[in-house]
Amino acid sequence: MMKKLYQKAGLFFLAVMLTFGCAPKRQVQRIETEQSIDLSGRWNDTDSRTVSEEMIKQLLHEKWIENYTLKNQDKKPILIVGLVKNKSHEHIDANTFIRDIERAIVNDGSARLVQAGDKREALRNERAGQQSFASSETAKNWGKELGADFMLQGTISSIVDTYKKEKIIYYQINFELSDLETNEIVWIGEKKIKKYVKN
Repeated sequence: MMKKLYQKAGLFFLAVMLTFGCAPKRQVQRIETEQSIDLSGRWNDTDSRTVSEEMIKQLLHEKWIENYTLKNQDKKPILIVGLVKNKSHEHIDANTFIRDIERAIVNDGSARLVQAGDKREALRNERAGQQSFASSETAKNWGKELGADFMLQGTISSIVDTYKKEKIIYYQINFELSDLETNEIVWIGEKKIKKYVKN
């Protein structure tokens, strides 16, 4: 009985060794982050980078900033980034290009940026904790937050056209900047990406 058990275990071990021994070896190679490589045809890092670069160029070099500063004694507009809705056919994490846009706003210096969403709540929780646990000299006061002048929001949409082994994937990314006091849309940015995929 034990002999048969050892034989079965030995055969199983041999089968596993043959299976993994014959499997192709995986290769990993480091490449430049700016290099464009499309493996699946789906949304990827190149698309994200292309969108963020185009939106940054449009947002920070359009007339709305100049109009605002002229009306407000050279005061810089304060922006908050709202929701970017994914209405496309696939999962897209918009955070990658949102972070690029936020970084560009801060680094460009022509506008100011305030935190939104979960990060804003984390800051408020920290401020609340300071009221109880920090010294009165170092605790940060309530009511000192900057109110945003404008909110940036976006939408990602897609259309897929398929025939046999060919596919066209079309993405349209739109951003809008709205005046928070008047609801006026002061800027609209758009980027389109079209891919042809053949299997």
